[in-house]
Amino acid sequence: MQHHVIGISGWKNSGKTTLTERLVSELTSRGRRVSTIKHAHHETDVDQVGTDSFRHRAAGAGEVLLATSRRWALMHEIRDGVEPTLEELLSRLSPCDIVLVEGFKRDRHPKIEVRRLEARDRAPLPGSSNIIAIAADHAVEDATVPAFDLNDIAAIADFIETTIGLAAND
Repeated sequence: MQHHVIGISGWKNSGKTTLTERLVSELTSRGRRVSTIKHAHHETDVDQVGTDSFRHRAAGAGEVLLATSRRWALMHEIRDGVEPTLEELLSRLSPCDIVLVEGFKRDRHPKIEVRRLEARDRAPLPGSSNIIAIAADHAVEDATVPAFDLNDIAAIADFIETTIGLAAND
């Protein structure tokens, strides 16, 4: 299945998660079905020591599906295997209108670069990052792509919809 993918990329503490969260809220309020993929540090775990599902994984289960009346989550253990590619992860998602991908800044999907004055690194991402727009909390004089105010969520959402070919009233 082909997904409309837009990345949200930037250096540490640039505001990627906040922008992603605000875009999800804006796009879903417009009736869009939005999914997200978040690349995290390899030590991050969504499960906690002592839970039944953690115990199942610790015992050696390759996959544990946790189901409740409100949601389900599938945890897949890689162990000594190879980290899945973004394409492999996208293939596991249900159909939706837009997938916002936080992280994966070295992959080739189109990305919005997030820049904040308080970020640890303020240098632009490498040209190979496939940046199609910039969202910043300051003026960006060197922009060669559209630049948006980081807080103008409606304009950024409009840009995303236009970029992936979704008309405003679809």
